[in-house]
Amino acid sequence: MGKTSAAVKNRYNAKTYDHINVLVKKGEKERYKKIAEEKGLSLSQLFVNAVEEYLAK
Repeated sequence: MGKTSAAVKNRYNAKTYDHINVLVKKGEKERYKKIAEEKGLSLSQLFVNAVEEYLAK
């Protein structure tokens, strides 16, 4: 198997996913990123999980 080009990945992501931009205070991104890594998640998945948990309440 060959390497998938960035252009192919970008087309797939554009077709498959919606994008949401989240603004956080300086320094918070690194804190969230560290938490996500500790849990074995991507930063995106950490936020999705948090939103889903919030909505389930």
